[in-house]
Amino acid sequence: MISNRAKLPVRARVFTLLCSLGVACGASMASAQSEPVAGSALPPDVSSTTLGAPNAGGAGLLPARVTGLPATLWLGSDPVRLGELITAARPAVPALRDLLHTLMLAEADPPAGGAAAVRHLGHRLDWLIRLGAVEEALALIEIAGHDSPDLFARWSDLRLLLGQTAAPCGALRAKPALSEDISLRIFCTARGGDWQRAALLLGSARTLGDLPARKVDLMERFLDDELAEERGALIPPVRPSPLEFRLFEALGEPLPTAPLPLAFSVLDLGGDNGWRAQIEAAERLARVGALPANQLLGLYTLRKPAASGGVWDRIDALQDFEKALDRGAVGAISIALPKVWSQMASAGLLVPFADLFAERLAPLDLSGRAKRMALRSVFLSPGYEALSATLADDGPEARFLTAIARGQSPGETTVSGLPHAQAVAMGFSGPAVPQVLQDQLAQGRLGEVILRAVALFNAGAEGNGRDLTDAIVTLRAVGLEDVARRASLQLMLLDAERARR
Repeated sequence: MISNRAKLPVRARVFTLLCSLGVACGASMASAQSEPVAGSALPPDVSSTTLGAPNAGGAGLLPARVTGLPATLWLGSDPVRLGELITAARPAVPALRDLLHTLMLAEADPPAGGAAAVRHLGHRLDWLIRLGAVEEALALIEIAGHDSPDLFARWSDLRLLLGQTAAPCGALRAKPALSEDISLRIFCTARGGDWQRAALLLGSARTLGDLPARKVDLMERFLDDELAEERGALIPPVRPSPLEFRLFEALGEPLPTAPLPLAFSVLDLGGDNGWRAQIEAAERLARVGALPANQLLGLYTLRKPAASGGVWDRIDALQDFEKALDRGAVGAISIALPKVWSQMASAGLLVPFADLFAERLAPLDLSGRAKRMALRSVFLSPGYEALSATLADDGPEARFLTAIARGQSPGETTVSGLPHAQAVAMGFSGPAVPQVLQDQLAQGRLGEVILRAVALFNAGAEGNGRDLTDAIVTLRAVGLEDVARRASLQLMLLDAERARR
């Protein structure tokens, strides 16, 4: 049901598009990072619509020729239920996260028109923002337009997050009805130079109870430097809005991004807060697929760590491993690989590590622990199918994983050290798609079925083998064979590494 041309992930094409829109190539991106490697020199087509157009809710960054997904992806589904499924989507493995990432960026007709279409776009945007895909979410709104209060709120938040205050304040001055956020109105009024009017607005809001006391205190300090000095330090909010984040910054009390939602991590990628903060932000984003692996590698190799412990040990291990790999010294690689593997596993970064190094590890004649790690990196990498054909290992684990990599039913259904092996094997042995999902497919509810398959996979990852089998079967039935294989391999291998620790 989905074109075989769909190859996931598609972040390189998205980055190309963002640059063409002028969103991701400016100061908001880490200047020290290397450019991602694109799968094609051709950028995807971009469809531009205004909010009033019937298909505005279906705006996307990725056309069907890139994703392989039909324009009818969401049609036939109840918009409310679809929104609940998108909001609840928490993929258990990177392959499913990449799939959902593509679904959220795909050009496809919304499940309904009017306000429901805007709400559908809002659910997609919220999923991307939660994942830390700030530039992509911003570009998506730029395409759809932000003349709706709901979309304007997200657009202004993203602009403020990136420190781009002129655009939302200018839009609000031109169309005051776009937002009822009195804090934003006060901020923009002051930013426009009318501090007296901003103070009057704040006084009215305080009198009428339109702002909670904490926000009133923050805005009063922003408008009056002397108050900020008299009242002492503020207690930072647990989940600040982008406006609050910028207000704390203006008061000389910038908030650290580490404990904040992922979207704030993009602010440390430029390195202004030091190399450690830059690396830690990059790791948080790479862990959820919001930063390409080669950009993480570029940051890891900027310089030698000047300290030890935590992230510094990981950088040191990675640099030692890469040096051994560059020299082609099998003995040194056999020593360095277990060290860096352990570091990357503890940080939840084995899949980015495999993306970077599996192809170079596959042909090496390693032994012991290093051999097992090299083998597992092959099956965690994007080139898992082709690389598996080059492996000399014929042990039970290698045979089982190779069968899954080829989409075949394994001869064995239990393998020591591989969690979920039996349920995964069943998924590649030809059972039927659950009847309820078959009925939904017949009704044209493809996007909903994919979201339900992801939910089933998550339940399977928690131990429900039948749900895991049903998820794999469904993904394969709708044409997502590559996703089914990668997700199965990742679940078994990542859970095996977690169990070993």
